[in-house]
Amino acid sequence: MSISLHSDTPHARTRPSAAADGVVSGEAAERGIRVRLFTKYVGLFVAVVAIALLANGLFEVFFYYREHKASLIRVQHEQAEAAAAKIGQFVKEIENQLGWTTQLPWAASSIEQRRFDALRLLRQVPAITELGQVDATGRERLRVSRLAVDAIDSGIDLSDDPKFTQAVAHKVFYGPVYFRRDSEPYMTLAQAGARKDAGVSIAEVNLKLIWDVVSQIKVGKHGHAYVVGPEGRLIAHPDISLVLRNTDMSNLAQVRAALAGSGTLPDALPEARNIQGRKVLTASAPIEPMHWTMFVELPVEEAYAALYAALERLALVLLVASIFAVLAGIFLARRMVGPIQALRIGAERIGGGDFAQRISIKTGDELEGLADQFNHMGERLQESYADLENKVQQRTAELRQSLNDLRAAQDRLIQTEKLASLGQLTAGIAHEIKNPLNFVNNFSAVSTELIDELNEVLQSAALEGKTKEEVDELTSMLRGNLEKVVQHGRRADSIVRNMLLHSREGSGEHRAVDINAVVEESLNLAYHGARAERPAFNVTLKREFDPAAGMVDIYPQEITRVLLNLISNGFYAGAKRKESAGDGFEPTLSATTKDLGGSVEIRIRDNGTGIPPEVREKMFNPFFTTKPAGEGTGLGLSMSHDIVVKQHGGTIDVNSEAGVFTEFIITLPRTMAAGGTPGGKP
Repeated sequence: MSISLHSDTPHARTRPSAAADGVVSGEAAERGIRVRLFTKYVGLFVAVVAIALLANGLFEVFFYYREHKASLIRVQHEQAEAAAAKIGQFVKEIENQLGWTTQLPWAASSIEQRRFDALRLLRQVPAITELGQVDATGRERLRVSRLAVDAIDSGIDLSDDPKFTQAVAHKVFYGPVYFRRDSEPYMTLAQAGARKDAGVSIAEVNLKLIWDVVSQIKVGKHGHAYVVGPEGRLIAHPDISLVLRNTDMSNLAQVRAALAGSGTLPDALPEARNIQGRKVLTASAPIEPMHWTMFVELPVEEAYAALYAALERLALVLLVASIFAVLAGIFLARRMVGPIQALRIGAERIGGGDFAQRISIKTGDELEGLADQFNHMGERLQESYADLENKVQQRTAELRQSLNDLRAAQDRLIQTEKLASLGQLTAGIAHEIKNPLNFVNNFSAVSTELIDELNEVLQSAALEGKTKEEVDELTSMLRGNLEKVVQHGRRADSIVRNMLLHSREGSGEHRAVDINAVVEESLNLAYHGARAERPAFNVTLKREFDPAAGMVDIYPQEITRVLLNLISNGFYAGAKRKESAGDGFEPTLSATTKDLGGSVEIRIRDNGTGIPPEVREKMFNPFFTTKPAGEGTGLGLSMSHDIVVKQHGGTIDVNSEAGVFTEFIITLPRTMAAGGTPGGKP
């Protein structure tokens, strides 16, 4: 592979500055891009190798884990069954030794011989601590014991005892496990003779000797086996102290599961915790016909040791493979990036004006063809550059002059229009609002004098008995002036509304917004504003937003103003009621939204002072307010009504009960009518 760049024409020497700039910028770009491109190829190669190895390793570990776990469970089940068979064989041997004592029928002359045979049985079978023989009627005839005095012809009636009746009925009776002195486990084993007159032999078996069998059962290096009775009591364990303490194993999950499943542990519980609290793999098998259960346990650390070793080997393989992938990626990336860098540097020089330079790439593939295309493009650009450069400079100068002239003319026109419009608007507003406001200001002084004079006349008429002509004259004059105040006040209201309309026009456009977000934002703004004014005042906010309310085409700024007005009124009413109710009252304000199909509904509800019926009839009228002087202009609810109804084509209504609650209900169509404008027009 051969790569070179060269420039060999006189034209290249006519633009040394441009060529130099192109080379410098190309070298700077080469340094920046080379790192990114080189790193990308190396990272891509490493990622491909690592992902392939990791995927293969994870699959291998997963299936190896499943197979290893299944193999462990299978082996433990086999060990449990083998151990159960050994315990069963131990009890079976005791049963066989006991069987030959029931071969002969009872006779008065055979008691001494039977006593001799019983003593010999005790010597041969150490597990039997006591042997009793009962005749066919259920009377005890002989009892030989290691722990008590022998009894001959005691005559104790055992005809109703289960160990006699069950042995007669089933030939063999296995009694429940019991503990003498709450330590050593015992079991009653009764066997009836083949003949009815042979009676029943009853042996008390010390199960502590099963320890010899259990302790010889090997489960891995640190595992062990143990036997549990039907009630969960430990019968045999390698740690004999646990047996002697009459340990209750029923609190272990594996013991409960095995007892519930008739001695077989379900496969869903292969892992559990042993009596010491360590995590173990466990399996169980029933020991019939005594209804015992054999458990084998293996610590999880030992069971999964091979799996952990496999994971360590996999991590080592991944590390080695990653190092190899990095080295191979660096080598391949250098081979791939070289031609690309040559093409990029050549393109940079052409872009910098060095049309005479040529790119030489000898790779025999598409990159070499691309270099030839660049060289051909450079030749054509070099031919047309001389004529094109002059034309571009000339046209650029003409275009720059025209653009400067156009900008100057445009700036003068805009400045003139702004001054004219601003002067007309200011003069019109000043002329329109000056007379009504002057009239209202002047009339305030006149009304005070008329009221004082009216009071004096009324007092004089009441004291001196004069006629009502003077009173009627003053009253008529006052009424006329008040009508003029109302008329000019309405005119001022119209002017103010138009000023608000013009101040809002152009400040925002109606658009589709999430109505739930608008309500949430209004709640937060009003709440923090109320807390700023009254830090000690606290109100509980409740929200219930319908996710289906969704997007609504509105003027967001206008609807936010309406919601802020209603929410602030709710806070004001709650504060007023709390002042009268005391600490036992908790102000609450809730905001809910609801999807109504073609429209949405917004409800703002507070538990404040409420609104009397006579106030509700005129609360949306201009300049009406229930607040004391100085706490509001009275424009809020009126403007809210205009914004919702006239601007958006919706409705606003109120439900209230004095002293209980106030609820404003707003409905907004999802799509605004074509004539809707910001602010609406009265």
